[in-house]
Amino acid sequence: MTDGKLLLVALVDLVPGAEADSARYEDEVLALLPRHGGVLERRLTTGETEVQVIRFESRAGLDAFMGDPERLALRDRYGDTAPAARVLEVIDR
Repeated sequence: MTDGKLLLVALVDLVPGAEADSARYEDEVLALLPRHGGVLERRLTTGETEVQVIRFESRAGLDAFMGDPERLALRDRYGDTAPAARVLEVIDR
């Protein structure tokens, strides 16, 4: 985006049979966004898939979030119940 901010859409596939644990993992990870200049704008679910709209003040904030040791530890702790996500950088029209 031209103002340096990033707008992202994350498509998160919750783990079949472990949807509650997958959603709990997402709750904990999304709570880390503010420390890196990130804001969760929307969170929608079908029960099996989540769509998250996230804004970051800068790419550096996104990079810091991705490398956050607490986020990485959560992924290790949740193991196979941590969901996979596809993240798209989008532009508001």
